[in-house]
Amino acid sequence: MKAGVLYGVNDIRYTDFDDPVCGENDVIIKVKACGICGSDYPRILKKWKYNLPAIPGHEFSGVIVAKGEKAQNVNMGDRVVAVPLVSCNRCDNCLAGNFSLCDNYKMLGADLYGGFAEYVRVPSTNVIKIGNIDFESAAMIEPLAVALHGILGIKPNIGDTVAVMGSGTLGQLVMQWLKIGGIYNIIAVDISTDKLNKAKSLGAKACINAKEKDPVEEISKLTREKGVDITFECAGSTVTQEQSLLVTRKKGKVSYLGIAYSDILLSEKAFESIFRKELTLKGFWNSYSAPFPGQEWYRSIDFLKNDLINLESLISHRFELSKIREAVDLVISEKEDYNKIMILPK
Repeated sequence: MKAGVLYGVNDIRYTDFDDPVCGENDVIIKVKACGICGSDYPRILKKWKYNLPAIPGHEFSGVIVAKGEKAQNVNMGDRVVAVPLVSCNRCDNCLAGNFSLCDNYKMLGADLYGGFAEYVRVPSTNVIKIGNIDFESAAMIEPLAVALHGILGIKPNIGDTVAVMGSGTLGQLVMQWLKIGGIYNIIAVDISTDKLNKAKSLGAKACINAKEKDPVEEISKLTREKGVDITFECAGSTVTQEQSLLVTRKKGKVSYLGIAYSDILLSEKAFESIFRKELTLKGFWNSYSAPFPGQEWYRSIDFLKNDLINLESLISHRFELSKIREAVDLVISEKEDYNKIMILPK
């Protein structure tokens, strides 16, 4: 088969690769669409920590073209989404249903070969039928479930005022879930005009360009110096990680969803906000709960089937698999804004 194979830091090539071999409990998926996750870029470009050569890509959907004799939950030709986390099902966290916190998990697109390929081997327990959901939208079910995992965990209330720090794909998905949950007073923060325009189209009541105005000052004005009820940190930036503590009201809550890309040194004021305002800080990792893969995945699929979530409009670029190098270079160059980038094997 053809695949986008990573041989070293920033060395990804479109090349021939061995076809996957189907085990008795596995299926082989012909990949129809695979999104590039925000976590893929730093791993590919800076610090890949898994075995090489590797095939990245964990947000993918496709069609089952082979199945093992013990794979009884799916049929040949089923349209499916892949659940990338392969849990051990033995550790204390798995036994407690906390699959996101599995001590010994493997991840498709990292430890295991992923979706930047024509075909992928996946455990049959890690596929879910998608019905008539289009393949590109289905490839975004994983980040949609990640966003919902954070929403369900922080428990917003109807009428809350919420700040979303970082209005990229993850922030946009959080905003859509918030609106579904009855949260309409949303303040979106970003440094990209395009992303803020998208946030506005998704229902953000106020949009703050952090290149032009201080979000802490602006949110203070918008909330009459009280601060927001909940802040969702979705950028993974040291700046927004600190600002999240400053814009949240007393007894408020902060949900950290963005991946940390570097160390963070908090100012005295930011750190003291944690205890002086008695903030609740919670982090959310992955998207899984019991029964595996969890309500985050099944609800995401249900809402997509009922056209209550808009994913297609979040895609800014599409590349054929043969152009995987160009897709990565788009991110490196920083010559244009991008949102969700989709890789499409033929």
